[in-house]
Amino acid sequence: MGGSKAYPYGSTSAVRGHVLAALGVLKVASADQMHRLMAPGHKDNKAFRNALLDLARHGITVSEGSSRDGNKLWSLTPHGLDAAAEALGRPAGEMGGTARGAARSGALHAMAVNETVIAITRTPAAQTRPVPRQRTNPASLPVAVEADAMGPRGIGTVGSWSTEASLNLPSSRGTRTAVRADAVLQAPEAGLPVLFVEVDNCTETPERLAAKFEKYRTYFRLKTKTTQGLELPVWRSRYAATGRDGHPPVAVVFNPGTRTGPESLKNRMNTVLQQTRDVWSGTYRWHGTYGAGEERDGYYDYADAIPVLFTTLDRLQTDGPHAAVWRRCGHGQFEPLPDALANPKDHDAWALREEARRQQRDTEREEQQQAWGVQSERWTQEPDPAPAPAPDPCERCGLPITGQPGILYDNAPPQDGRHCPTCRTDLRQQPMTLRQALFGRPKK
Repeated sequence: MGGSKAYPYGSTSAVRGHVLAALGVLKVASADQMHRLMAPGHKDNKAFRNALLDLARHGITVSEGSSRDGNKLWSLTPHGLDAAAEALGRPAGEMGGTARGAARSGALHAMAVNETVIAITRTPAAQTRPVPRQRTNPASLPVAVEADAMGPRGIGTVGSWSTEASLNLPSSRGTRTAVRADAVLQAPEAGLPVLFVEVDNCTETPERLAAKFEKYRTYFRLKTKTTQGLELPVWRSRYAATGRDGHPPVAVVFNPGTRTGPESLKNRMNTVLQQTRDVWSGTYRWHGTYGAGEERDGYYDYADAIPVLFTTLDRLQTDGPHAAVWRRCGHGQFEPLPDALANPKDHDAWALREEARRQQRDTEREEQQQAWGVQSERWTQEPDPAPAPAPDPCERCGLPITGQPGILYDNAPPQDGRHCPTCRTDLRQQPMTLRQALFGRPKK
């Protein structure tokens, strides 16, 4: 086989390191899965099979069964778990178990989890240097062709993953597992500090799958105190903050295979969506508006909500994790991951709308003040109107014939153009002379 005495199958240290890293994360996997996850640029998985056989001679790997498609399944021994911790640069206490015995039943669920990790990670093939040869017309592969050959981009690396992650709650007997996540992805360099992944082979009832999300929320609600006395969610002691309101996101990867048709899968998704509505929907908060005629506005409070995402394994394998393959519960359509994780109806979105309304009100107020300023300036520039001519004086008393300002003369005789109201009243009340009695008062 061309190997050494210690490694008779001829494996290299690099491939053995790949095997340890892959099994340290996946726990149980086939040589083909390790090959596609760690080094898809290799021609085939023979180098990984040789490395597994060499490591088995040293009591680091063990094979106890085969998958449904006939591929031999491998896992780590306790000694191998320590070696994998060193390869991954992780504390041995964070490695979990060795998955002993899982391969005996074909590890159907573990195989689906592995395929999900491979489909999301999509490790690019390492570029190799071809043997230089003299050519008259050197040809170089266009960048676009290279990108197509490599396929869609992935998220994270094998070191970004952990599987079978136990999320524990305190109890009277120490701790108990609130929920066990199938996989956890931590890829802050891709804008994804933490993503919990559940893989559903559509073999259990949708009600049982939906019930798992309430367990997630129970764990996410758990609080602890820092050394400074500040209250902090327990999950933050293990994972980085998401940078968004609410709890960390949980993605469900449905793997119907040939057991579930499109219509049954759709019904299953809808059932899970409806039964987890209280978990992901958030709480609507009304806010008053300013000014008459404005519509009442508000926002969704996601402080106690879990972003629940749906996708399928075949979508991830075909289009990659950066495509519009994620359906956020409450959004209603498949979107790219950043759009699916965004909260377009949260307080920040309302604050933007409120700021736009405030700016609109300020603009209208400024325009009104400018209009008033123009009108005031026009009034100041107009000449004052000519004063009204003074009324004629009363022939009898000399006061204006219109009477004194501010006094009402409702019972005064009609104006005669010669006397003021008071004089007209006095003249009317004077006793008549004999001539006036015989011939009437003279017309004034």
